[in-house]
Amino acid sequence: MDARFTPEQDEIRRTLRELLHSRCGPRELRAALDTPAGHDPALWADLAGRLCLPGLALPEAYGGVGCSSTELALACEETGRVLAPSPLLATAALAAPLIAALGTAAQRARLLPRLCGGTLTAALAVPGTALATALALTGAGGGDWAGGGRAGGVQARRTESGWRLYGQVDQVLDGHSAGLLVVAAHAGGFVRSRTLLFLVPGDAAGVVRTRQTALDATRPQGRVQLRDVEAEPLGEESAQVLGALADTGERTAAVLACEAVGAADRALERTVEYVGRREQFGRLIGSFQAVKHRLADVYVAVQAARSAAYYAAWATAHGERVGGLALAQALEALRIAAAEGIQLHGGIGFTWEHEAHLYFKRAAGDELLFGPVHRLRAHAAETARLFTVAEAREVAV
Repeated sequence: MDARFTPEQDEIRRTLRELLHSRCGPRELRAALDTPAGHDPALWADLAGRLCLPGLALPEAYGGVGCSSTELALACEETGRVLAPSPLLATAALAAPLIAALGTAAQRARLLPRLCGGTLTAALAVPGTALATALALTGAGGGDWAGGGRAGGVQARRTESGWRLYGQVDQVLDGHSAGLLVVAAHAGGFVRSRTLLFLVPGDAAGVVRTRQTALDATRPQGRVQLRDVEAEPLGEESAQVLGALADTGERTAAVLACEAVGAADRALERTVEYVGRREQFGRLIGSFQAVKHRLADVYVAVQAARSAAYYAAWATAHGERVGGLALAQALEALRIAAAEGIQLHGGIGFTWEHEAHLYFKRAAGDELLFGPVHRLRAHAAETARLFTVAEAREVAV
């Protein structure tokens, strides 16, 4: 493994950091969160049009850049630094890879160029409480989370004219605004139970979408209700849906790990800046030994998480499966950096209006969606057969 970044990777990071520095400051961020979509459409147009971020890891034949998921992960490290709200994660990390992996030639030709150009955004409609399981990050990825042949989730039934979907999915990332929904639905009843993926236009008849209040407002979420909606199967009905979801989960974990590292690094930077100018008892609080020790511990945690995230970003592109462990370490580092930032900002840091809480909410929100940390590690240990099945389940509890 060559740990050095290529000139192209350095250029992606530099250009993106400059753009976000000028377009996504604290004031612009809060203004974007108050919009109906939860993000700034003009910024998204620049991210997609100027930098082609949604197409970084998609083939050139469909208008993509043709890079690997490594470049997408490095780009997300920069968006994570400023907590930039955008459809990038939902579109480029979750939905587009599934379309590329499972879609028919006609579906790929119809959808991927629009996704690459940013004119179409997409969302993976999986129940938010089961997203980590569906992506095989905290479980085996079986299909029970999609309904299991009983009430719940989204049910799919075949009719003479095609497939119809009925059900509700909560906590869908960008589900309230995405132009295309990739819906995981249960088909076959209890006896022939199986999970299938379907394509549903966001404005299709029978689709009712509302934005939900989320702990982390920088990750807008929506409730999607499907009331006897006509749907198009993604790819062939014999496609290995669960395997594709697991592969997508591995790549998403590496992307999320880099994103969390970027957020943790920026939270630490802001804390160091603050203690370097805030005086207490006639001296800078950053000069107190206890403060130095605490920040040194955070620095070590962030740097260790960065090493793990970078390795996962590289390894995922080479067929290794270490994304879950890297994500666990990165989320833990972000939680530590954000919590210490609140503590060391003193009285002002405990107000909800302070920027430090945005990073703390990102850490907590990502654990709720993609973790928690101890289950990510327990599943990785079970997959590697470090413990017996009973021991691994005990660790996860």
